[in-house]
Amino acid sequence: MHDLFKKISLLLFRSVPKYLLPVLLTIRFLGFVLAGLALWGFAEISEDILDQESFAFDQQILLTLQEWHTPLLDQIMVGVTFLGNTSVLAGLIIVTTSALIYLKKRSEATVFVIAAFGASGLNVLLKKIFARDRPQLWEQIVDVQFYSFPSGNAMISLVIYSMIAYILAINFPKWRGVLWLLLVPLVLAIGFSRLYLGVHYPTDIIAGYAAGFVWLAACISSSELWQARRSFKSSLKQWLKAESES
Repeated sequence: MHDLFKKISLLLFRSVPKYLLPVLLTIRFLGFVLAGLALWGFAEISEDILDQESFAFDQQILLTLQEWHTPLLDQIMVGVTFLGNTSVLAGLIIVTTSALIYLKKRSEATVFVIAAFGASGLNVLLKKIFARDRPQLWEQIVDVQFYSFPSGNAMISLVIYSMIAYILAINFPKWRGVLWLLLVPLVLAIGFSRLYLGVHYPTDIIAGYAAGFVWLAACISSSELWQARRSFKSSLKQWLKAESES
């Protein structure tokens, strides 16, 4: 029995160098810690939103950003915020899913679709629950509808762009660092553009990132557990077959 458990352990970790195991476990642990902190942050903000308490810094930050407005910067921010609009994200979902199916990566396509549509559905649900009106501090230059909290552009963009980067990083590990370096500024720029344009409060953006990160962590963790399970079952089946033939 001891030998059996030993061999099963080898099957579980044979694809991972021993010196990398502590690093991988640390990354997983930190990921769960960050997800927990994000969930706590969202809960703290949402509690005050439900109690209809206003954050003093919310309006002050927006009014400060209004002083930065110039015609050129307005155009730039409209372009940046467009990258988080429903039409662009819907196009990315269609193109990415179609490409994954064409490449016969059905499991990755399934996780991506669940992550994308799950984030969208969750955002709509949260908006209806909190029903927070959008800021009306100046005339808005972009068309916005529905409630403000949490920011859909911030939340859904974080999930979709991060999932695309995650899938690309799996298939092109050498580009992993470049992908994350591109991802972080892009997602932050989309959130900032919503503040600059005055269509969201800062707490809307923070809550959107927090909720999106928790959902993203859940989707990636479930995907990796599923892949590990499939890999283990396949390896165990091959090992049992080899043992029976020996």
